[in-house]
Amino acid sequence: MNKVCRYFGYAAFSVFLGGCAAPTITPIYTSTDSELMRIGGDKPGDKEPEVINLGSYCLQLDDKWKEDGQTPDGQIIWSKDSFRKVIPCQ
Repeated sequence: MNKVCRYFGYAAFSVFLGGCAAPTITPIYTSTDSELMRIGGDKPGDKEPEVINLGSYCLQLDDKWKEDGQTPDGQIIWSKDSFRKVIPCQ
């Protein structure tokens, strides 16, 4: 019984050591759609709210850029929030 416990102890230590030695996954800070996320630079300009007529009602779309953290090398991550609001058509 003592040998079995020792074997499992060595096995657990080996798994722990192997997990710590594995290379970490490097994050990728890019987006194929630059209208959703941008890296670095100044804040992109916000558009004026857009109104879309959907027949019996209208939808107001408002896009705002916000600072959403930094990359490890200190560049600002800009992400876009989209706000939608149902409004009466005029």
